[in-house]
This record gives sequence, structure tokens and C-alpha cells, in this order.
Amino acid sequence: MLGFNMNFFRSVILIFLATSYAFSETAAEWIKKGDDFDADRKTKEALEAYQKADALKPDQATVFIKIAKQYGDLMPSLKGNARKEAAQKSLEYSRKAVAIAPKLSDSHLALALSLGKSTEFLGNKEKLEASRDIKSSAEQALKLNPKSDYAHHMLGRWHQEIADIGGATRLLAKVVYGGIPKGSYQEALDHFKKAREINSKRLIHQIEYGRTLAMMGKDEDAKREIKKGLDMPNREADDAESKLRGKATLNEI
Repeated sequence: MLGFNMNFFRSVILIFLATSYAFSETAAEWIKKGDDFDADRKTKEALEAYQKADALKPDQATVFIKIAKQYGDLMPSLKGNARKEAAQKSLEYSRKAVAIAPKLSDSHLALALSLGKSTEFLGNKEKLEASRDIKSSAEQALKLNPKSDYAHHMLGRWHQEIADIGGATRLLAKVVYGGIPKGSYQEALDHFKKAREINSKRLIHQIEYGRTLAMMGKDEDAKREIKKGLDMPNREADDAESKLRGKATLNEI
């Protein structure tokens, strides 16, 4: 009887291990499918694949990061409440990633990106509070991975925006930050330049580099650099929006 029970338990354990392995493999397959969809800029399909991977093997920070990205990538195709909900979902999953994997650079980068995408739905005070968190998240991402081009990009955007504020908003920034934050166009330019050096294929780095030159009054340089970005092929979901910003700046010069 004892031998029968031992054999039974061994069988149960083997079945459990085999099932767990199968689920793990299935989750990995869905992640691979999601990555392929993401590379092809098929955002909805990528999101669904990552969600299936999460259902099969929950609480993976890397999957949370991928889901957060897809919700953010969906935003350009959405309007109104749907756009806002996508931003909120992106923020929700990036915060989950940080909670699970605080030592992972991409967790903090995902949070910085999600916070950045959520600012359009915030008032001035909330935007400044979010910008403070964007800066700290991007700095942490860069500390954990000095070769993170997007961490440099986010810090460039922070300096770009802080350098551009004035009047009542600057006074509000003093309250939020506990002092006037030191943002400068030159610091922004340096971060965008570094981002380009790390990943020259991301047109968003090129366009924001050019836009910063325009903010500095270097119109001819700005035109040249922005046009370089506009001539680059779209590779990512938000590239079209980046080009619209670049064209708007060109029209203002």
C-alpha cells in the first residue's frame, strides 16, 4: 500500500512538472509572437499575445513592461476616454514591473515613458509632479543601464520642457520641486545627442535634437536636423506623431 502511494505521488509530481513546463513554454511562445507583432507595429495583436502570456505565467516583470508599451503604442490610434484608459493601463503595468523588478532598468524606463504619456490628461500641478517622477525614473533607469538610449531621451525631454516653462508655471514648479528645477536646452541637447549615438535608428531622438536647436534659436541647424529625422523610415508606433511634432516646429521657424 505504501509503495502504491509513493508511485501515485511520483506520478502526480511528474504530471505537475510536465504541466508547468508546458505552460511555461506556451507563455514563451506567446511572448515570441508578441515580439514579432511588435516588430511589425501590429500593436493590438502584440498586446493580445502578451496578455495571453501573462495569463499563462503571471507576474513576469518583462511581460508587464511589454504590455505597458503596447498600451502606450495604442494611444496614437485612440481618442477621448479610450486614449486616456490606454494611458492609465500603461501606467498600471509599468508600476507593477517596478514593484516586481526594482533592479531592472527597463522597469523604471517603462514607468518614465508611461508617466510621460499620461501627462496630457493632467492639470499643470499634476504635470509638474509627474515630470518630477519622470526624471527620477529615467535617472534610475540610466543608473542601472548607462546604455539606455530612451532613458537619455526622457531626460532630454525633461530638460527641454523645464527650460521652456515660465511665469506662473515656474512658480508652481518651485512649490512642486521645493525650488526652481534646473532645466536647460543644452542639457537636453546633450541627452538627445547621446541617445542618437546609442541608437541612431530611432528617429524620435533625431527630431527632438532638432526641435531643441529650434528652441535655442539655432534655426538653420534645427531645420537641417529635423529634416534628417523626417527622412528616416517609421519603425515604431509613435514615429508618426514624432514627425508631426517635427513638422510643426519647422512651420514655426
